Amino acid sequence: MSPTRELPAPTLPPELRAEYPFASRHLRVPAGRLHYLDEGPRAARVVLCLHGNPTWSFAWRALVRGLSDRWRVVAPDHIGCGLSDKPQDWSYRLADHVANAEALVRELGLERVTLALHDWGGAIGMGLARRLPERIERLVVLNTAAFRSARMPWRIRACRTPLVGEFLVRRLNAFAGLAPRMASSRPGGLRGAARRGLLFPYDSYANRIAVARFVQDIPLGPRDASYDELCAIEAALPRFAALPTCLIWGTRDWCFSAAFLEEWMRRFPAAEVRRLEAAGHYVFEDAPDEVVATARSFLERTEAGP
Repeated sequence: MSPTRELPAPTLPPELRAEYPFASRHLRVPAGRLHYLDEGPRAARVVLCLHGNPTWSFAWRALVRGLSDRWRVVAPDHIGCGLSDKPQDWSYRLADHVANAEALVRELGLERVTLALHDWGGAIGMGLARRLPERIERLVVLNTAAFRSARMPWRIRACRTPLVGEFLVRRLNAFAGLAPRMASSRPGGLRGAARRGLLFPYDSYANRIAVARFVQDIPLGPRDASYDELCAIEAALPRFAALPTCLIWGTRDWCFSAAFLEEWMRRFPAAEVRRLEAAGHYVFEDAPDEVVATARSFLERTEAGP
């Protein structure tokens, strides 16, 4: 891997700092600086929040505020996302995102971890669980997948088209830029600080590198680079089926539809299920109070022992 050029970390404007008032921390990984939040009592059980595409740890801000009085809440930005470095020459493969998450868990010495997973965070998080199963004790799953599926909306397929997809996603901002409207169930989509915060890191062609690479890396078949990694993650899911699991689902999600929720329920038959009928893919924006209350109740009820 060629050396990456280190760029200054972006600085949040005051409006967004008020919405996201957390201390920024960084871990050095081979691709550069991995930005993360680490809030709450250090000796407490851990909630590790893994975001998807095209979001970042900003998406977890309500959960961080709502849980960090009692739990240690850690929320990284994947390389290329949020306030992390955005190298133009890195692999951006699923296995390498998993490796970064593993490096963070090992560096911070995180044990007794509850994984909170959304979108790509599902595959990354369950890939982490496959590598460090002894450290994972509970799952909170929101509108995501960690198994193969042939389902892909045409809008995402278009963004995978060679050359055209790169132009749409990076030059025209047709993925991150449209997400606040298309991934939310709110009339007209997200507005104000929520919209500006989610879009803040992805303000240029160079800064949208991970947005494009995540779309290109979706493993649909054996020819895709991350297909074997996803197959290994899927094969490991049964070993976690007995863990306390809570599925929180925005039912108005045109991408991770009800079929994905049903597949999680089939694989995790003992899971608690909370359907949020008025929420879309950005369930944490459409129904933040319900997400926090459901997660908090689940954590309190399933916590036993010191």
